[in-house]
Amino acid sequence: MPLHLRGTVLPDGSVRDLWTLGDRITFDRPSQPADTVADGGFLLPGLVDVHTHPGSRSDDETTFDPEVFAAQVARHRDAGTTALRFPGLLGEIPAGLREAPDAPRMVTAGHWLAWAGLSRSAPFHTVTDDLVAAAVAEAAAHDGWCKLMGDWDFEADPVPYEVLRAVTDAVHAAGGRVAAHCQSAAGVLNAVRAGVDSVEHGMAMPEECVELMAGQGTVYVPTLTAFARSAPHRPRDTARGRLWHAGHATMIRRVREAHDAGVTVLAGTDSAPFGNVAAEVEHLIAAGLPAECAVGAASWTARAFLGLTGLTEGALADITVYDTDPRREPGVLRHPRRIVLRGLVVR
Repeated sequence: MPLHLRGTVLPDGSVRDLWTLGDRITFDRPSQPADTVADGGFLLPGLVDVHTHPGSRSDDETTFDPEVFAAQVARHRDAGTTALRFPGLLGEIPAGLREAPDAPRMVTAGHWLAWAGLSRSAPFHTVTDDLVAAAVAEAAAHDGWCKLMGDWDFEADPVPYEVLRAVTDAVHAAGGRVAAHCQSAAGVLNAVRAGVDSVEHGMAMPEECVELMAGQGTVYVPTLTAFARSAPHRPRDTARGRLWHAGHATMIRRVREAHDAGVTVLAGTDSAPFGNVAAEVEHLIAAGLPAECAVGAASWTARAFLGLTGLTEGALADITVYDTDPRREPGVLRHPRRIVLRGLVVR
């Protein structure tokens, strides 16, 4: 049976009736009876977390656990997050889960690819001497995306610009896109100059990166939630601690500067608890992003970035319903009244 929803459709703000026909939306009343599941409130294209890494147990961050992955993805879904991008997974999405009727849309970038010349690597890194070949292969196998470690130890040298440029040129030539982990000034600059498609974190981002990103269409995913959780535990009385906090302050400041320059800023949590993208929206607003843009960063803007649709005729039937306007009361994102995913009511 079709579903019927009526409310203020965002982002355009018009009050409309819409129906679902299977996994699609229509604004034309269908001939068959429909079940009204929302009458009033605000209809938002389903939320998106563009940077999350489910699948690891709290006591073992190096092994992919399919059951843990499914449970953590379900937490995203139950919070109204209907699409997820995984810029780094320890394993492959379990068979059948990607297209399960109640599963969020999933976009993966494969493994964390770490150049063998990095000063330090983590157990979850896939270390390779031939970063170009590995990146092209990962993008081909994983929804057109690959994930590079542009740096790791923020006090050490990053991956050289020439290496990153060779990778991005090859991946782009193959029709793919590159997400780059960057948490040092030199790492961000090299990645942006190399033309990556998304900067993840962007700690200590140099000012010159902002105009470069705007000019070439590189998006910024600052993952402020993860850094806010880490900040209280970082010392301020050591040289390394002071460097970390300075880099953190810079990345926050760059959020508004990037937006003002025309850079697309998107919401990714990179942090437990899963299903917490509402917190990222709040952090983006606190950093100076206009509220409507911050909500869009976790909804219609993020969906467009991933090639997904908003609330338009024939669009995918992913809808979250809220009692109040999240552009005016962002905290309401924590409390969806109704969640429709793939044309089915999941809450």
